[in-house]
Amino acid sequence: MVAVAIAVIIYVVAHYCVSVPLSRHSQQEDDPPSSADLSCGSNQRRKLAAPPMNVSLDQDEALDTGDDLDVNIDELDTPDEADLLDDADAGHGAAEESRGSRLWRSVVIGEQEHRIDMKCIESYKRVISHGGYYAEQNAIIVFAACFLPDSDCDNYTYVMENLFLYVISTLELMVAEDYMIVYLNGATPRRRMPGFTWMKKCYQMIDRRLKKNLKMFTIVHPSWFIRTLLGITRPFISSKFSSKIKYVNNLQELGEIIPMEFVHIPPSIVK
Repeated sequence: MVAVAIAVIIYVVAHYCVSVPLSRHSQQEDDPPSSADLSCGSNQRRKLAAPPMNVSLDQDEALDTGDDLDVNIDELDTPDEADLLDDADAGHGAAEESRGSRLWRSVVIGEQEHRIDMKCIESYKRVISHGGYYAEQNAIIVFAACFLPDSDCDNYTYVMENLFLYVISTLELMVAEDYMIVYLNGATPRRRMPGFTWMKKCYQMIDRRLKKNLKMFTIVHPSWFIRTLLGITRPFISSKFSSKIKYVNNLQELGEIIPMEFVHIPPSIVK
């Protein structure tokens, strides 16, 4: 009797285990799974197959951009290199205009930096020039006083200050070894003669090397005024420098001292 009861219980349990999963499986095939079924189901994850996709595109099926987007790169109007440079220079030009119409040059004289207004001395730069060489590559520096500004010109003091800086800095560039200065005093009216203060300042700012390497200071066509002016300056200059000063009365006499091939003599002095 007991054996029969146990057999009945086993049969019922077996029948339940087989029938219930089959019914649940059939229900899942008929109805889509709900969120409750997914959350409360077994621990096994169900794999959902993705629908098939055709990701390959034929040439004729390429992405259609439309007629309006059909662009030929070769026909694009692009700026050339010159246009780009013009645009870049536009800013620099404005910056230069903001600084005014001055053209500045920075020079170092006696270990001190100075700025020269090159615009204001543009008409007077001929006052100093290179006249070639003499006696085995010794430089000849020509100073033509006739190119100095008139004392009644606008901003005369300002012009002379910048001009004297230009003369000193140019002298340092021209001279490497021994040299001589030829001062052309002819055809120079009194109003263009440099003043005592200007000449004294020039002498004081000449570098010691330039003073030492100066072999001769020749004054051509000396006037009474220039002789007097140099006489006044003698107490302020060394005796060695004074001994280097030489007066020459005419160009012919100058030609007997130095070669005149590269010495530029203004026509007014020649006359």
